[in-house]
Amino acid sequence: MAGKSELVVSFGEMLIDFVPTVAGVSLAEAPAFVKAPGGAPANVAIAVARLGGGAAFVGKLGDDEFGRMLAAILRDNGVDDGGVVFDAGARTALAFVTLRADGEREFMFYRNPSADMLLTHAELNVELIKRAAVFHYGSISLIAEPCRSAHLRAMEIAKEAGALLSYDPNLREALWPSREEARTKILSIWDQADIVKVSEVELEFLTGIDSVEDDVVMKLWRPTMKLLLVTLGDQGCKYYARDFRGAVPSYKVQQVDTTGAGDAFVGALLRRIVQDPSSLQDQKKLEEAIKFANACGAITTTKKGAIPSLPTEVEVLKLMESA
Repeated sequence: MAGKSELVVSFGEMLIDFVPTVAGVSLAEAPAFVKAPGGAPANVAIAVARLGGGAAFVGKLGDDEFGRMLAAILRDNGVDDGGVVFDAGARTALAFVTLRADGEREFMFYRNPSADMLLTHAELNVELIKRAAVFHYGSISLIAEPCRSAHLRAMEIAKEAGALLSYDPNLREALWPSREEARTKILSIWDQADIVKVSEVELEFLTGIDSVEDDVVMKLWRPTMKLLLVTLGDQGCKYYARDFRGAVPSYKVQQVDTTGAGDAFVGALLRRIVQDPSSLQDQKKLEEAIKFANACGAITTTKKGAIPSLPTEVEVLKLMESA
């Protein structure tokens, strides 16, 4: 079990994704579905553990077959599930997700409300959160009470204990009452994070500008940040630190399924940062960490499903050497 120095604690939702057995169809056209464990914060925790790091997950699951299955998946993948609680009255969240022929993902969520939305601040494993070197979270846990208040309290506990706060908004528009509320609530905790990662789509959503030029990205920069990242899919990543900025290209691979690639990237980057926090102030070290994260994200796209395709450190280093 990782001590304070290298533990990554991930907070938020874990759910079951139902994915069509054939690619390139709408949800209505899908002949059948297979179940796959999902939820961005959980994927990040497993990505860290798969790379040999210490990881823990904090969240709520339904006290049902799926919830028990997801907790077992965390444990089987080396993630500390001491922060997981179960709700007897609410189900584990489900999501039907498909990659349509036009390349767009289509989501349909079953959360009315699901167990993850019902986590209260009284149910937080405070001692576990206090041990975090990095406390990582998304924005889905900000949508509804009581989970929103639990999320904000967990951030406070982690920050007071000296953790770095890591934020990947992981926008899912379908879950929010409106685009305006999504934008407002996502940005409501923006200036508290040390590390923020956004995709091109999220950059446009939050700034209202369809561009990845530096002046647009800098609209999201805050003086309190240590690192802001914009992931550009197979084009790699742009990064912005206090004293330097740059771009790191990705690795060319045969893509099969991009699900979880962003989570793999985040997990790998956080793994490297907890191993050497000075990389946040050292451009050469930071670029090496981002290369590692890009390679991890790239490998994840070469197989179906998020969790099964998350690589080990050996696999990541092999791709980096071969390139």
